[in-house]
Amino acid sequence: MGRTLCVANQKGGVGKTTTALNLAGALAKAGCHTLLVDLDPQCNATSGLGKEPATSHPLVSGSPIRQGVCETGVPGLDLLPGSRTFRDIETLTRDDADQASRVREHLTRGFASYDYVLIDCPPSLGPLTRTALASSDEVLMPIQCEFFAMEGLTQMIGTIGQIMQQAGHTLQFGGIVLTMYDHHLELTREVDQEVREFFGEIVFQSVIPRDVAVSEAPSHGRIVLDYAPRSRGSRAYVELCMEVLERD
Repeated sequence: MGRTLCVANQKGGVGKTTTALNLAGALAKAGCHTLLVDLDPQCNATSGLGKEPATSHPLVSGSPIRQGVCETGVPGLDLLPGSRTFRDIETLTRDDADQASRVREHLTRGFASYDYVLIDCPPSLGPLTRTALASSDEVLMPIQCEFFAMEGLTQMIGTIGQIMQQAGHTLQFGGIVLTMYDHHLELTREVDQEVREFFGEIVFQSVIPRDVAVSEAPSHGRIVLDYAPRSRGSRAYVELCMEVLERD
C-alpha cells in the first residue's frame, strides 16, 4: 500500500505548490510510481507541469477517477489536474459531510496502485484542506524562513490534531520543511533554530534554498530537476526526497 502525503499550509507564498511539484518529481525519478493531485483552485501545480486545468474536476465530475489522470513529462509521475470552474470550486469547498465523504473515498481508494500520492492543498484551513488531511497518511508542511513563519501554525497544528484524533483516520505528522532558505541572513538562522527547538525531529534536515531556477521552472512547465538539474534547488529537493524515502 502506498503513502498519501498532504502538502499543506494555511499561509500562502511559502513554497507549498513548489514543494509538492518537485518532491513528486523527485520521487518519480527515484523509481516510485507517483501521482500529484491538484486540489488548489489556482491550479498552479497543474500549470507548473505544463498541463491545462480540467474543464470539470475529476473529483466532482462523476466519471471514473482514473479517466481524469494524465501523464506528465516526467516518467513515473502522473497528474490529477485541478479545475478553475466556479461550480467545481463551490462543490469542492462546500462544508458538506456527504461531499467530503465522496472526495475522501476517491482519494483513499482510487489510487491504490501508486507508491506515493501527493495532494497539493489550497492555502487555507477550509473544508477542502480538512478533507485532504483526513484522506492522507501524512501531512508535510512547508514553512518560509521569514519573520511570520510561526504565525498561524498553532491553528494549523490544532486542525491536524483534531483529525488525528478522529476514529478511522491514520494521519501522522510527516514533517516540516524550511523553504526560501538564505544561509547568509541572520533571520533565516533564527527561524531555523526556533522551528527546530519547538518541533524537534519532525523538521527535515534538508532545507530548500532561495534559487531563481526553482522559481523559473514552473513557467516552463517543468520541475527544477529537469529544468536546472545542477542547481542548488534541484539538489535540495533530491535530498528532501531521500529523507522522505528514509522515513517510510
